Amino acid sequence: MLKKYGWLIWLFVILVIGFTGTSLASFFISKTTLTNTLNEQSLPVLNDSIYAETQRLMLRPNFISGQIANSTVARDWLLNGEEEPEQINQYLKDLKNKNNALTSYLISDQTRHLYNGVGIAKTMNSADPIDNWYFQLRNLKAPYEINFDSDPLTHDPTSFSVNYKVADTNGKLIGIVGLFGIKLNLDNLKGTIDAYQQNFHSNIYFLNKQGDIVFSTAKGNDRHDNISGVNGIKNISAQIVANQKNTATSLEYNADGISHLVSIRNIPDLGWQLVIDKNLDDELKPLVNVLLVNLAVGGVMTLTLMVLAFFTIKKYQNKLEKSATTDTLTNLLNRHAFDFIFQQALLDAERSRQPMCAVLLDIDFFKKINDKQGHQVGDHVLKEIAAIAKRSLRESDVICRWGGEEFLILLKNCTLEKATSIAENLRATIANNDFSRTTDLTRTRLSITVSMGVAECRDSETEDSVFERADQALAQAKENGRNSVYFSE
Repeated sequence: MLKKYGWLIWLFVILVIGFTGTSLASFFISKTTLTNTLNEQSLPVLNDSIYAETQRLMLRPNFISGQIANSTVARDWLLNGEEEPEQINQYLKDLKNKNNALTSYLISDQTRHLYNGVGIAKTMNSADPIDNWYFQLRNLKAPYEINFDSDPLTHDPTSFSVNYKVADTNGKLIGIVGLFGIKLNLDNLKGTIDAYQQNFHSNIYFLNKQGDIVFSTAKGNDRHDNISGVNGIKNISAQIVANQKNTATSLEYNADGISHLVSIRNIPDLGWQLVIDKNLDDELKPLVNVLLVNLAVGGVMTLTLMVLAFFTIKKYQNKLEKSATTDTLTNLLNRHAFDFIFQQALLDAERSRQPMCAVLLDIDFFKKINDKQGHQVGDHVLKEIAAIAKRSLRESDVICRWGGEEFLILLKNCTLEKATSIAENLRATIANNDFSRTTDLTRTRLSITVSMGVAECRDSETEDSVFERADQALAQAKENGRNSVYFSE
């Protein structure tokens, strides 16, 4: 097969490689251009827009921090030795009510008393783990801290707290003022992010310093506690959490064979990381569809061309093969083709232990037919005998034109006795046939007889030996008056 159609296969391979290579090159160039556009333009612009929206969240916390900073009530009261508790209680109540906070407090750094607007609630103790938050605040470098408190079920930030360090005129820490449970309105931010997610087909969320998702509009299985456990993006979670850049930074990851582009940005005022996760495959779908269409069209065209070429060449080669293995007059196998079949049949007979016989058939006085009635009548006789033999023999039997007026028949899975019977039936059929019925070349009855020699193939016997014994049996039939069948023991 490869020898016959090797060059056609190579042509097919070259066409496929060429067309596929061109289509893939176009696809990857388009993919690179699209990826660069997303990395350098679309995602940074989207990042800037969301960042600007998040800054609105800081307006109220910053306002409250400024409000506490501009008030001297807590500083003066602490510097005056914490006398007249009613004064600080009223200040804390006013601070709580004005900002709709859940609670307000003041902690004196000198006495460690915690005032909550009613009186002294407790004394902070460094040995008590519950009070660790206060001592951590004391070591804070910034003058104030803003913390967002999350819903324990949805993890969405619902409120925030403000802790402000109070210092004397020399800048020494003398206390901390704080507000807890100030309601946070996220409706505007949610609406904005929802719109961006739909328009830009991106997943947008915010992380805290530990990598926990503190705010996202996604629902159900799209929500995760920490990105270190999310398939794919967990591979770059450390880079995201450690990011300190206040400008858009691009990263990439792969999850379940799907490529993602990630744009991140640090929001230091909130202590959050803004994450925009873009499914690159969604953007590549049109390019992939075009690639598949191009490959399909190219494949169909190439395959059609190859099929047409294959059948055209196959038809031509079949004609050549047929002319090389078939006798053109009788359409039987020629001697060259029969040699190959006989060798294979010998091997099969040896393996299966089944008998096989060869029959040599010779037309009696064929030369006289050619001399008296012409070669056309002789050719007609040859064709008729070939047709009669085909009809008379089994489907598994093989017949060939051995040469001139001789035919050789191979009877598979056939004993000598059965082969002799088959040969006798064929001889009788030929002898009883009027060969003039199927031709206009002669008007008188044309009867033909044949002589046949039968030989059974012996174990490990060569082809020549079998044919020699069949030929000897044929010679004996001729010597004993022809029109007969003889077999070789």
